[in-house]
Amino acid sequence: MIHIKEAIIVEGKYDKIKLESIVDTVIVTTDGFGVFRDENKKRYIKKLAETVGIIILTDSDSAGRIIRNKVRELSADGRVINIYSPRLPGKEKRKNSPSREGFLGVEGLDDAILRELFSRYGVQAEQKKAPFLDGARLYRDGLLGGDNSSRLRKELLKELSLPENLTAKALADAVNSTADEQDYIAALKAVTKKD
Repeated sequence: MIHIKEAIIVEGKYDKIKLESIVDTVIVTTDGFGVFRDENKKRYIKKLAETVGIIILTDSDSAGRIIRNKVRELSADGRVINIYSPRLPGKEKRKNSPSREGFLGVEGLDDAILRELFSRYGVQAEQKKAPFLDGARLYRDGLLGGDNSSRLRKELLKELSLPENLTAKALADAVNSTADEQDYIAALKAVTKKD
């Protein structure tokens, strides 16, 4: 498992699933061209780029290039590493036929190729600091397992300028990546004060 600081931006959920077995970091999907109209996701990617940096890893087809350019545009004020996937002919195992351009997407790349790409583009494994926010703390703070947990999570995410539709696990990952413990405590106090 490669432990990295930067968040990785990929096109879809199958790309994310593939990478979760190789890297330990926040992985955000653009939902294909969905990133063009999802204002919450745009703000989240921008915030990640400005705080921890992002790695853009899209397919090597024309759609991937368009999505990469949009993400790069959103992240102009942050740290961006572009990793370009090789143009390998083939099709993903879950698909009946190859893509229109006939190349493997990120999800179809072999683990060894992906590891080599991270190395080639200078993405190094690093010692990760222990996260301050986990499931147990979310529970203690009323953000998980309670009657108002879902509403409180949504308000907390809004207070921290993060997408409001994140799951509890995704919330913890996002907060650990983009905020420090003091920011979290202040935001939590602000949303619980409203009750």
